[in-house]
Amino acid sequence: MRHNPAHHRRVKRKRVILGAVFLLVPPLAGWLAADQLAHPSRRPLQDYHREFLSDPAAHGVVLKSFNCADGTPCLVCEPAPSGVMGKRGQVIREQLAQKGITLQAPGSVVGNLVLMHGRRGRKEDYLLIAERFCAVGFRCILPDLPAHGDHPGNTACYGVREAHLPAQVLREAAAKFGFNPQPTGIMGLSMGGAVSIRSAVDKDAPWRAAVFVSTFDSLDHVVRYQASRWAGDWLGSVWSRITGWFYQRKTQIDISDANSLALVSGLHCPVLVAHGTSDRVIPMECGRRLYDALPTGIEKRWVEIPGADHDNVLITDFPIYSEMAEWLLRHVSN
Repeated sequence: MRHNPAHHRRVKRKRVILGAVFLLVPPLAGWLAADQLAHPSRRPLQDYHREFLSDPAAHGVVLKSFNCADGTPCLVCEPAPSGVMGKRGQVIREQLAQKGITLQAPGSVVGNLVLMHGRRGRKEDYLLIAERFCAVGFRCILPDLPAHGDHPGNTACYGVREAHLPAQVLREAAAKFGFNPQPTGIMGLSMGGAVSIRSAVDKDAPWRAAVFVSTFDSLDHVVRYQASRWAGDWLGSVWSRITGWFYQRKTQIDISDANSLALVSGLHCPVLVAHGTSDRVIPMECGRRLYDALPTGIEKRWVEIPGADHDNVLITDFPIYSEMAEWLLRHVSN
């Protein structure tokens, strides 16, 4: 075989390029993933948000908005005194009646709920959820979390730095609009669940009951799971470590600090944990580990939502709202 210098140079160049790609792709992917964790793309207002905001009475609620002292934007959603309800409110009241639960007259307020949205969500995403809870007698307080919605903060810390917010927005809303902050409960989805857990373990936490939906056990576990899904176990492990390194540089927080599993043993109120069986973002075993780690001395309940993925966990045919409402009415209402 004749020696072909040009061919060998081409082969060498290709090897160099492939080697460079192999070395550069994991750091670049890790940097991008860390940036999305720390600074997620903000979800803009949707048409259905605008429809609700323009005519809350059609949904059986009264809306009030305010900003907390630190700039956190909030909505307060109350049952309409007229007793008029939207279609979602009618459905949940019918479902609870079928369970044999006696409800106060429409328009009554029996307690408060603070609702914490998930990553890349915003407070307006919870308007349709609040419509249902208002129909059974709850006043709902909906804040934007930092780096989400209209919040002035630009960094998401998955509860590590936001743990004070749920109690703060409850306290400031009660003072501004002149209602009793008790009794009250908290409900959080995904990242909002992690914030809610950290809030609820505080010794002075005001929550009489909590609901955590599709919530992670630890953030680094979820990052590693997602990276491995895309790149395989070995490269996914490398990718996730790089992601954690960049996240720490961006936030000054070790990604391992966002660990709900290490905290839930300190909860002291009744807890319902719900998770979709087909969740591909935060696998159901993450939620199950949280539930299994709850202290034995509290009342607790595990709910599996059949076939639900992460993004549709609250919009399947499974009556998850009546399950949550029953739990909250039992533990939170006057």
